[in-house]
Amino acid sequence: MFRTLMIVFALVTIAIGLSACTNTFRGVGTDVEKMGQEIQRSTR
Repeated sequence: MFRTLMIVFALVTIAIGLSACTNTFRGVGTDVEKMGQEIQRSTR
């Protein structure tokens, strides 16, 4: 019983960690996109 509980806890922890990484990568992507747009505007 204890082993099963620990496995479930580990899987939930991994799932939460992966979902947090996804949000972080999306945030970085939007920041890079905004920087690119600003660079394009400044070269015009």
